[in-house]
Amino acid sequence: MVDQIKDKQAPSDQMLIIEKHEQVIAYLYPIVQRTPRKHGVVRDKMLACLFDQADLVIQAGKSGHVSKLYAADANLAMLRFYIRFYRGNIENFTQHNEEVALSRVAEVGNLLGKWIQRKKGN
Repeated sequence: MVDQIKDKQAPSDQMLIIEKHEQVIAYLYPIVQRTPRKHGVVRDKMLACLFDQADLVIQAGKSGHVSKLYAADANLAMLRFYIRFYRGNIENFTQHNEEVALSRVAEVGNLLGKWIQRKKGN
């Protein structure tokens, strides 16, 4: 009975994470799109990472496998890497941009971490 209750929590976890990640995308997408052409490779990697996150969260919710949650968590780690890389190497990315982006990604990461802990508790 308790397992069924915890499994019903997954869709709400998934939706909340997706909503928070949409805020990350809404903030970062316009900034990343303005990246100078000479940094096109890192821009494309950052965009892929941004949009892959929603895919990974949805797959985790549908499959119910904790390994899918770990894949989504690993993608967030890559997104953090690209954000820090942008700050040091891309002219139009300010310290303020980095701080806001990392705090929004941290919100997503906290929610994802709680979901992982609940799944591991099953």
